[in-house]
Amino acid sequence: MIWSIMTGKPVLTSSFWSHSKKVALIWLICALCFFTLFRMALYNSSNTLSSPSSESPNSNTDRRSKLYDKMARDLDEHGAAFLKHGETSQSLSISDIFTLKDGSVTPALKPANPPVRANVLYMSTEFSVPIAEAVKDIFNPYFDKAIWFQNSSMYHFSMFHASHHIVPVPATKEEIEAEASSVEAVSARLCPLKIVLDGVVLTSTGVLLGCWQVISGTDPITIRASLKNVLPRAPEKQLYDAAILHTTFARLLGPPKALSKELVKMSDELQFFHELVNRLNSQIRGFKVVVSELWYVEEYDLLALALNGRMNIHKFKLGCSRQEIQV
Repeated sequence: MIWSIMTGKPVLTSSFWSHSKKVALIWLICALCFFTLFRMALYNSSNTLSSPSSESPNSNTDRRSKLYDKMARDLDEHGAAFLKHGETSQSLSISDIFTLKDGSVTPALKPANPPVRANVLYMSTEFSVPIAEAVKDIFNPYFDKAIWFQNSSMYHFSMFHASHHIVPVPATKEEIEAEASSVEAVSARLCPLKIVLDGVVLTSTGVLLGCWQVISGTDPITIRASLKNVLPRAPEKQLYDAAILHTTFARLLGPPKALSKELVKMSDELQFFHELVNRLNSQIRGFKVVVSELWYVEEYDLLALALNGRMNIHKFKLGCSRQEIQV
């Protein structure tokens, strides 16, 4: 620093100004870099919450469509196995879960030891009741007692099992509470789903299924991946494909009462079943639903959700967006 002879005050030299400009330029570059990185972090965080999955939405939709096409072919390829008391969709025989006596169906509730711990998306009765009524109107006149209708207050979409009957994973009370808390934390980051009924299929095991596509919200693939991350002790092999979004409407357990003597050939039987499914599809295909709850369910009986068995339900709202979704 140089001092002025006349004033006795310090005089700023050109080298000082040059140094100051360099410092200012460095700070400006640092600020711009920080701002850019901050914007990128916000963008990635937003995508993590709202993006259906690491794959594109169209890719997930196509994957589900292929699954549903395969399921729709199952009846033709394997015949009506449910007429011969075949297996159900979860490797259980019909006799394991139902008792048929004088044409009437009664659930054969069996204790699950340890309890099955299932994570499911729940469909509210606002949407499930109209579907259930349509299913009963079409199928009840023909099957009467040889059919089990899913309780419309328990319509759900199976997502991920912390323990299931094939690979049981015991848990203490404290571990169950910890799992439920982890699922609650996941649900707070998931967005409500707006979905549409792609179609109804009848499988060879007699299960009448609603197959759905996602219009908006968190994709099932992302939901299952999120649950897997917070439930590391869960069975590696889950019961369903990661992309699937399906609901059980009913289970056929015997031949149609009015036509059982008339339908002798397998082709005639299949044609009749296809006709009923087509009639149902003509009524409810395209039906839109909003799903806004994730349940962590302790099933004390096997298939308690499907058979009105004993269970303990922990209900969590999907909370990434509080804005109301219009159907």
